[in-house]
Amino acid sequence: MSRSGQSHILAIGGGSFRPSARYGFIEASALLRYGLDLTGQDRPRLGLLATATGDDSEWLLKMYGAFRDWDVEVSHLTVFPMPNVEDPREWVLSQDMIYVSGGSVANLVALWRLHGLDDVFEEAWRAGVVLAGQSAGALCWHVGGNTDSFGPRLQPWAEGLAMLPYSCGVHYDSDPQRRELLHASVASGELPPGYAADEGVALHYVGTDFIQAVSVSPGGYAYRVEHDGAGGVKEFRIEPRLLMS
Repeated sequence: MSRSGQSHILAIGGGSFRPSARYGFIEASALLRYGLDLTGQDRPRLGLLATATGDDSEWLLKMYGAFRDWDVEVSHLTVFPMPNVEDPREWVLSQDMIYVSGGSVANLVALWRLHGLDDVFEEAWRAGVVLAGQSAGALCWHVGGNTDSFGPRLQPWAEGLAMLPYSCGVHYDSDPQRRELLHASVASGELPPGYAADEGVALHYVGTDFIQAVSVSPGGYAYRVEHDGAGGVKEFRIEPRLLMS
């Protein structure tokens, strides 16, 4: 374990991976290096989940390839057509960091609850396993956010694992629906106040406290969205720490 006595979540708005000119494939960005460094391990065990894509084997293969030059021990957990490991709880707790891909967050959380993984991930988080993910893999740890799980028009969704008592906005600067709907959802009370991240930006929480934002995009920001006391919201821009590639 990192097992530094701290519980870390790294919620990535976008930019976990980038095209690789060398391989014509993808490679992991410095956001994932930042997450792995939180484990405190020289050769961390990295567990991959692509539940939000229906355990798409091609995407899992790409993620494995993205870490080909990294000193990490990579494995994965699937639930289709059945769990690929004998004891999913034991597998999760044996990892130093979990990375959850994007896709359908509504389907992701429903399947995790069906398999009892919601409780397992909370146990792992409290034990010091770093929990990370992008898009659906970022939203899932929060109360909720806005999702295209039900169609191309975004909808508010508040069925997350709620380990973090906030709303979450992802792809905040690349999808014009995101900011307006998150503001409306927080203003109406459908979602609690929370945080949002542009492409290339990640939100780092220790326990349930937001600690800082980190970025691989020089123009990217994070945001705090909260009630303004008059039926609307106010948004505060957060300058992230720029990571070296």
